[in-house]
Amino acid sequence: MTKKPIIVITGATSGLGQLVAIEMAKRGAHLVLTARSESRAEATQKMIKESVPAAGIDFFYGDLSLMKDVSRLGQEISDAYPKIDVLLNNAGLHAFEQRITSEGISEMMAVNYFAPWILTHTLQLSLKAAGSARIINVASEASRNHGELKLPEDLINTSDFSARGSSEIYGKTKLLNIMFTAELARKFKGTGVIVHALNPGFNVTGLGRELWFAPILERVLKFLHIGNPRKGADIIIRLMIDPKYQETTGGYFNVGTGNPIVPVHPGGDKEMENKLWNDTRLVIHQITQ
Repeated sequence: MTKKPIIVITGATSGLGQLVAIEMAKRGAHLVLTARSESRAEATQKMIKESVPAAGIDFFYGDLSLMKDVSRLGQEISDAYPKIDVLLNNAGLHAFEQRITSEGISEMMAVNYFAPWILTHTLQLSLKAAGSARIINVASEASRNHGELKLPEDLINTSDFSARGSSEIYGKTKLLNIMFTAELARKFKGTGVIVHALNPGFNVTGLGRELWFAPILERVLKFLHIGNPRKGADIIIRLMIDPKYQETTGGYFNVGTGNPIVPVHPGGDKEMENKLWNDTRLVIHQITQ
């Protein structure tokens, strides 16, 4: 009997993560899902079980905006699963106002960048132990609207921003995801772990849960067949299972075609990607001590 692949997914109680979880359950994977809300976890489990009654699902609870919580969460998953085949860093947030976490950092930076960095670091032994694992990071072409990247200042920037100004901050976090992916691929070289990032396209699920008109806009866009999240889920699944994406590592791929994308500068700048890595380690150390 073939052993079920172990797939860890963040942000699986809604949107792209939920669609990927259902599809991978159909393909025989054992799902390890993170959640903050027990009620949403139960609803997601019910939805998956309706499609795949025999699906294996385990939930681990934590707040991805709190770095100490992410570290604990990762350790709990690592202890339970000494081998992990796929890690999908999918959870993301587009905040339309600045919110500072109890650890003193921007919530959007915490959820979108620091959380996947810490979770990946905490699960690295389990990923390496699998022999041929994959790490998939959900980035975005919103990264092209990042303004100017300043390190390490942008990592710890807690300045206020408006709804209009939020797009630049969001884009910056997505650029960091791309740069992190490239540097992580170099760090994992020779371990059998493949690392890729992707642009999931415009999805109605990512409109910003904080906008009062988001549900209305989502219905309109669905009616017009704009922003179909299944396309975003499709490229994620391809990166997980298609052998051709195992021939390279550190790539950034587009929704639809599945073709590689050249990231906006300083994405692709090895020196800057290494600086980002080192600056991130220092900031996380300061936060979690």
